[in-house]
Amino acid sequence: MKKYIDDWLVKANIKLNDRAFLLKLQLNRELPEMHAGQFVQVLVEGSEKVFLRRPISIHFVDYEARELHLLVQIVGIGTRKLADLQVNTIVNLIYPLGVGFTIPMTENKHQKLLLIGGGIGIAPLLYLGKTLKQHGFTVEFLLGARSEKDLFQLSEFQKIGTLHITTEDGSLGEKGYVVNHSILFSETIDFIYTCGPLAMMKAVAKFAKQNSIPCEVSLENRMACGISACLCCVEKTTKGNTCVCTEGPVFNINDLSWQI
Repeated sequence: MKKYIDDWLVKANIKLNDRAFLLKLQLNRELPEMHAGQFVQVLVEGSEKVFLRRPISIHFVDYEARELHLLVQIVGIGTRKLADLQVNTIVNLIYPLGVGFTIPMTENKHQKLLLIGGGIGIAPLLYLGKTLKQHGFTVEFLLGARSEKDLFQLSEFQKIGTLHITTEDGSLGEKGYVVNHSILFSETIDFIYTCGPLAMMKAVAKFAKQNSIPCEVSLENRMACGISACLCCVEKTTKGNTCVCTEGPVFNINDLSWQI
């Protein structure tokens, strides 16, 4: 898949809470094809301490408006600089990178597809949900976080499919973790997609494997280069060590060497 290096215009930078923000970027020409689950490498300018681009999941693509949305959590100097980007400034991206989620055969549109996200790991699931819906599938989301204030874009998810919520403190939805939500035990699920903290994804993968449900996970290994040159993001798989940035970030759980 062809890669691009382009300057994007910042159309909006929306603070969601003290640790997360939503970037809406616009390109001055027609957007190239981007797949749900892929990511971009964002150039961070204006800092003597940040040398490498920052990998950010594609949150949403609006081809008509020529916009790309990035849901970002502040974890260090680089992402904090991105949080300070002003409207009408320019940010440079390398994109689209990595391998995205698998879209099921359209002949099986009756399948129950469940998209499970935890924390900022909900980011790639909005565009995935949109893509699945465009292919004629009915989409359900199961999103979890520590509390209600750590859940973002809920109205956007509701536009695409049915939304189920868990919070650890019980401030919204069912109290507990996503793997404890009642939907997992009350309905037949045909396919699971998930992204979030590693412990959560391993728990979801364990549930999927125990119940013979196909499952794909989007790994969040540290990625520096995005082209498998630095070997920072290596993951052990059934085929040996693999660079997540080029062979993932999306993997079928059967291809991972997790102890599940």
